[in-house]
Amino acid sequence: MYPFNVRVYGLLINDHQEVLISDEQEYGVRFTKFPGGGLEYGEGLVDGLKREFMEECNAAVEVISHFYTTDFFVKSAFNDSQVISVYYLVKNIQPLNLNFKTMVFDFDGEGDVLQSFRWVKLDNLKHEELLFPTDQHVAKLLMNNKWD
Repeated sequence: MYPFNVRVYGLLINDHQEVLISDEQEYGVRFTKFPGGGLEYGEGLVDGLKREFMEECNAAVEVISHFYTTDFFVKSAFNDSQVISVYYLVKNIQPLNLNFKTMVFDFDGEGDVLQSFRWVKLDNLKHEELLFPTDQHVAKLLMNNKWD
């Protein structure tokens, strides 16, 4: 039996045509990704995404529309599961109260699990700066579209 790992991510694009990016360090690995994470058993995709934004960003979001679902095989970087990722365009319901950074991996504090957030202009988004294959694919899709 091969386990599946369902992940859900939010693409939050502000009025300056910037997308919110999460820099993280976990399991001794540094990675850049879109905000979101693993779906929990018994949870729907939208509810899972809202929970992830509350946990990671302390922010309530509204889901605007589905953007992309993985349509190719992706093996997890952390275990032997197959990753299926679902991406939604989201908007924040209230102003974000985060300490935004301008440099990659500019973490506050120390520990086993670290996270920081940056705004990246869509015009400056580079897919190769994201670690995971599905995030890279989504970045390419974002770069080829105009968001108004």
